[in-house]
Amino acid sequence: MDYKIALIRGDGIGPEIVNEAVGIIDAVGERFGHTFSYTDVDLGGCATDKYGVSYPEGTAEKCRACDAVLLGAVGGPKWGPDRPAAERPETALLAIRKDLGLYANLRHATLRPALVDASPLKKETAEKGIDIMMVRELIGGIYFGKRGRYETEDRGVECTDLMAYSEMEIERIGRRAFELAQKRKKKVTSVDKANVLETSRLWRATMHRIAADYPDVELEDVLVDNCAMQLVRDPSQFDVIVTENMFGDILSDEASMVTGSLGLLPSASIGSGKPALYEPIHGSAPDIAGQDKANPIATVLSVAMMFKYSFDLSEESKAIEQAVDAVLSAGWHTADTMGEADKLVGCKEMGRLIREALKA
Repeated sequence: MDYKIALIRGDGIGPEIVNEAVGIIDAVGERFGHTFSYTDVDLGGCATDKYGVSYPEGTAEKCRACDAVLLGAVGGPKWGPDRPAAERPETALLAIRKDLGLYANLRHATLRPALVDASPLKKETAEKGIDIMMVRELIGGIYFGKRGRYETEDRGVECTDLMAYSEMEIERIGRRAFELAQKRKKKVTSVDKANVLETSRLWRATMHRIAADYPDVELEDVLVDNCAMQLVRDPSQFDVIVTENMFGDILSDEASMVTGSLGLLPSASIGSGKPALYEPIHGSAPDIAGQDKANPIATVLSVAMMFKYSFDLSEESKAIEQAVDAVLSAGWHTADTMGEADKLVGCKEMGRLIREALKA
């Protein structure tokens, strides 16, 4: 079968890590007998430079014509907050998520066996293991709410950002979390701020209502500040964590860092249909762009998620993960995960090593 993949190479290190990910996809195709075709799509700062806007007309349509979307990274100081909204890469990222209906962001935070010493946690805590599926609501809440800026008589400029959630938005992300938990350790941690926020009180009530449909799954409520503390105290206690957009943005980055490096964590943004969008959770790292220093593993593991969730090819997904673990266990690392006894490689060589491990 031929699978169509839209490639958003993006900015900074984006093109480098996507190139290595494409090499992995093709290696999987050779091993398992699949074929792939690619469509390049401009989005982000590179699109601003080329077209004058970060989200050119027709971008969503090009993506919808494919089975999945792979995104490298977008953004950088060149297209900072002083630019008009239509020129900023972050505006394009929010827009593509909204236009494709990608309401669920799945971030699988795992501590790879070879990287226990790279975790900032105490060794005895890290050795308990980390395997968390972060489920973040992606197209609602304060990031998409109404906003305003106005003058006051005595306080200068004042701004507002509206956080709004409907029962429907909460229920669909909640059901996604419960369904994932049924295939894992059967525990959902719902994170909110119900002691303060009305949106969180609706969130909690909705989660409790739908929990009745999943009697095999344990549900616990945790306030967001406590969750942040528990993630660094003992992350092994968590299985599936589900939360709203802003809380999820912050907590998923925290979860990624306790696993050793932002360069290792993949993500999938999924809606009710296709295509889903896959991307590493790290940024565009413009300071090392073009220097062959980037870690492509998060993008490679995002490809593993693509095979699992978009193509329903679990064996292929597992093969990619095993190849990554084999390379790391052999002591090959990019600079961000280097230990004293490890061997330093660049982005291209890391990609080659993973391809070789796939063929073994």
